[in-house]
Amino acid sequence: MNIKPIKTKTDYRAALKEIESLMTAAPNTPDGEKLDVMATLVEAYEAKHYALDFPDPVEAIKFEMEQQGLTVKDLEPMIGKSNRVYEILNHKRSLTLKMIWKLNQELGIPAESLIKPLQV
Repeated sequence: MNIKPIKTKTDYRAALKEIESLMTAAPNTPDGEKLDVMATLVEAYEAKHYALDFPDPVEAIKFEMEQQGLTVKDLEPMIGKSNRVYEILNHKRSLTLKMIWKLNQELGIPAESLIKPLQV
């Protein structure tokens, strides 16, 4: 098994090509193990060079509302009365720690996204 660190974009592209050729490898075989190692190297390179940023808190809430078919009324137990929900959704008010906790627990929105400063 000839594996080296991924340091450049050229190395990265070569690793992706190698992974593509190994996609049909069976687990617990030399090719399957090479696939696992190569995938780990690519994940590490991507995390360092292509990190994804969490969405704006309001966008995360709106996305979950759309995905789950929720209304403003459905958010009241987590945020407060409907006028408070509208203030949050219109970037007029920031989320409190209690709101963040409830939205994370009830809707599964990552806390990292909810604590991100508003992008007004």
